[in-house]
Amino acid sequence: MQLTLVRHGEAAAPVNGNDTKRSLTERGHLQAEQTAQYLKDVIKPEVFVVSPLLRAQETLSHLQAYFNDVPVVICNTIKPDDDAKVAVEWLSHLPYESIVVVCHMNVVAHIASILTEENFHPFHLAEARIYDQAVIAAGLSIQQKSFIPTV
Repeated sequence: MQLTLVRHGEAAAPVNGNDTKRSLTERGHLQAEQTAQYLKDVIKPEVFVVSPLLRAQETLSHLQAYFNDVPVVICNTIKPDDDAKVAVEWLSHLPYESIVVVCHMNVVAHIASILTEENFHPFHLAEARIYDQAVIAAGLSIQQKSFIPTV
C-alpha cells in the first residue's frame, strides 16, 4: 500500500491567537501547487485525509484540482499538537491501498518517524513524502520518493 504524507504550505500568522483559521500565503499557495503538480503524475489516491485547520484544507484544494473524484475525510487526530501514535493507529484502520494525508508539523514528521522507525526529520513547507508498506504500522514503511517545492 502507498501512504503519502504532505505538510501544508506557508501560512499567515495567527489572527488574535487563532491558529485554526490561518490561511495560506501567496507563497504557500505556490508551494502547494508545485507539490500537487508533482504528485498528479506519481500517485493514484483512493482517499484524502486532511486536518480540519484551514491551511491544510487550502493545501489539499490544490491536490483536489487533479483528483476531483477522490473522497475527503477530515481527521481530528492530525492537528499540530496531536499525538502521532494516535494518528498512526487511526490511519491503520482505513480500508484503502493509497492514502494521502495533508497535515502539520510536528505531527507529520512524528508519523513518518514512527512508520519508518528512523529519527525525526522535519518536513519542509508543502513537502510530500511517499511511503510503501504492507500495512500502516510502526517500523513497516519505506520512503520511496519525496518532493520539496522550490518557491
